[in-house]
Amino acid sequence: MDDDLVAKYAAEAKAAMEAEAQRRIEEHTDRDEEERLRNLSLDEVIDGSFAVPALLSRLGAVRAALDGHGGGVALTRWTRTDTGLDLVLDLTGACLSCGAAPGTLEGVKGDLEADHEVHRVRFSAALLDTFDELGREFILAHGAVEFVAVETEP
Repeated sequence: MDDDLVAKYAAEAKAAMEAEAQRRIEEHTDRDEEERLRNLSLDEVIDGSFAVPALLSRLGAVRAALDGHGGGVALTRWTRTDTGLDLVLDLTGACLSCGAAPGTLEGVKGDLEADHEVHRVRFSAALLDTFDELGREFILAHGAVEFVAVETEP
């Protein structure tokens, strides 16, 4: 009985959080433009100016956190594979070094990897330098994301 009640409250809380996130996203975005961006082929726009907006349009509740806290994502590197796009991203703006960044990274990864055109999402290892030692240790031990070194051009 107690497990059923806990599950019921958890489901209600999740639904309420998702509804609030959607409301916040709609407050800060143009619904028609978001739909247009979601319908673009990532493979066709990945190397152009619509790449990041098209990626953002595919995010769920984590988008509300990014928009609401003055953050975003940057596309650091991408490659085409036989199974889809392999993306390396960075966080931008206020999301850097935020205590919630590990959850934000996991949310971005999960939402984008749910898209049929995306094979894998990883993050630039440079992000690790934005965390304090405890945050860095936490995300490396418990984060469900992978960090990769990105070569910079000379």
